[in-house]
Amino acid sequence: MAAAVVIAILRAQTPAQPPQARRADFVETFHGVQLHDPYHWLEDFADPAVAQWIDAQDRYARAVLAASPGEDRLRRRYSELMRVEHVSVPEVVAGRYFYTKGSPDKPQPLQCLRRGADAREEVWLDPAVTFGDTSVSADVLGISPDGKLAAYSVRRSGQDEVEVRVRDVDAAKDLPDHLAKSLYGSAAFRDSRSGFYYSRRARDAGSRIWFHTLGADASTDTEIFGKGLDARVFLNPAVTVDGRWLLVTAEYGWAHTEIWFRDLTKDDEPLRSLTPGMDSQFSAVEAGPGQIALVTAWKAPRKRVFLVSLERPAPENWREIIPEAGESLGDATVAGGKIYAAYLHDVQSRIRIFSRDGKSLGDVRLPAGSSARVEGRWDQSEAFVSLNSFTVPPRIERMRTADGERTLWFEPGTRVPSDLEVNQVWYRSKDGTRVPMYLVHRKGLALDGNRPVLLTGYGGFNVPMLPGFNSGAIVWAEAGGVWARPNLRGGAEFGEDWHRAGMLDKKQNVFDDFIAAAEWLIANKYTSPARLAISGTSNGGLLVGAALTERPDLFRAVYCGYPDLDMVRYFRYTKNNNPPALLEYGDGSNPGHFPFLQSWSPYERVVEGQKYPAVLLATGEGDTRVPPQQAVKMAAKLQWASRSGYPILLRFDRKSGHAGGRTLDAQLGDIAAEQALLMHEVDAGLQ
Repeated sequence: MAAAVVIAILRAQTPAQPPQARRADFVETFHGVQLHDPYHWLEDFADPAVAQWIDAQDRYARAVLAASPGEDRLRRRYSELMRVEHVSVPEVVAGRYFYTKGSPDKPQPLQCLRRGADAREEVWLDPAVTFGDTSVSADVLGISPDGKLAAYSVRRSGQDEVEVRVRDVDAAKDLPDHLAKSLYGSAAFRDSRSGFYYSRRARDAGSRIWFHTLGADASTDTEIFGKGLDARVFLNPAVTVDGRWLLVTAEYGWAHTEIWFRDLTKDDEPLRSLTPGMDSQFSAVEAGPGQIALVTAWKAPRKRVFLVSLERPAPENWREIIPEAGESLGDATVAGGKIYAAYLHDVQSRIRIFSRDGKSLGDVRLPAGSSARVEGRWDQSEAFVSLNSFTVPPRIERMRTADGERTLWFEPGTRVPSDLEVNQVWYRSKDGTRVPMYLVHRKGLALDGNRPVLLTGYGGFNVPMLPGFNSGAIVWAEAGGVWARPNLRGGAEFGEDWHRAGMLDKKQNVFDDFIAAAEWLIANKYTSPARLAISGTSNGGLLVGAALTERPDLFRAVYCGYPDLDMVRYFRYTKNNNPPALLEYGDGSNPGHFPFLQSWSPYERVVEGQKYPAVLLATGEGDTRVPPQQAVKMAAKLQWASRSGYPILLRFDRKSGHAGGRTLDAQLGDIAAEQALLMHEVDAGLQ
């Protein structure tokens, strides 16, 4: 049957309108201000009426999406781009190379190793086979010093809460050790046989560091550190290569970290703060026996590096070895006795090499317009360089630290057209700030003001949006359009000042930057509002939610995935779920924060009678980080308010969450449906 006939049948079978949600009179008072929330009742997922409404919305959304032309073609193309092998940078422990491998014929990534750089590959954990569920994924939390044991998480349906198990890698079998489902961070083995430290967070009490003795029941685990700390603090442990020092990183949101440490030869000694009273960012990188390279934004917004002896940890003994530069320093790796410092120059990677005393040893050679990382350990003579760019699939190279010689470790078999180009442009935001933006399109693109454009972004949590291979960029460029991503304030592209300019009462800057990017694309004749789509997920979902409610006239179609949207009431969703987010966004229970949150909360800004663009809201029942109630309520309110006649859709997945959970086949289906809708709405020429 012809595709056009199938689409016609599906459209004929699809109801003209989605199921309407009843409006109930619910009023709350925040700091003397009354707010009406007629869809408050939709927050109760235990109510059968809510479940029935959500399921009906999902059926309607999937029917509309299935009727979008071009979905099959897009699925085939995304499959060509994404159904390839991909691997993580290996972690080398006791001569064993541990890595995660995504395989096109496997529903979830595998845990693999090689017993030597050139040895054959072994699979020591296939989570779908082990647990009999294709929505289960597994991540390594820590590996024992002899490389024979691994603590790993078991994640079901994309939930943040996981179980922790311990596997005998050689036997590919689990030991009896089992930590019950909770919120865990990293694990660090004290040695190869006694046990490991791990972080666990209770939603009502915050993070703690525990010690688990191998072979013992988890109920006997010992609490090591964290009691009395703010519940919003996230803790993660690490043990030095020689097993002597325990390091704990305490994250107070994304702008303040503190490093704690203890000499493990003195078990009666409490952990001490290495950075007491210093309200800044710190990360500790092991640089030798009892030595750490301390990367910090303390009194240096673009960061610098100190060499610190844990035997003489007082700040007056710190030795600055890499001073703050004009470029933003992201992180550093110490491998083979050298420091590899990762800088950003106008949102492109530059990796500079230093000796441990700060002497410049040159740069790591990198392709133009790329992002890159070097990963390794101070006691090893090799490191790995991972390379990425928008139109070149990621590759990993093994590097000899003595002379920098590199050999290919892995590259996927992805085929990319040769006629694509990447440009970086700069534009002015509302307050005059210069903001960079990357554009991907075909060479010789005609600037006629009529190109279909997908504009995406993030802008938050100190996360830099670096050049990286993106299947969506390829697909939009192949369709004769443009894929655009600005580097908004709130990220880490230009240091801590850039981050702080996009958080709390400055968060509106992020939305202004994004809207200004859209206006620049229109003014410079790339596109028009009728052919401009926007897309974002998580904090990016908040971004596009704010954009569509502040400037509904500027966009034609919106994908809003797993989003933060009801920001006035956000503290209720996240108080016991993702409390550090309140340090980034603000807390509606705080009278000083309420006014700015109310001013840009997308849910509060929805106005009856407005002509909103087409919107696809996507979320999942397993999202325990950004509770799906926000997307559900937003869908109901937009459907009630909009007078544009464009679809407002809610896709609700019962077996996915913020951390994934979908198989590759499911991902391909979802992406193809999302992009088919956006491309159809902006008339990208799909048939």
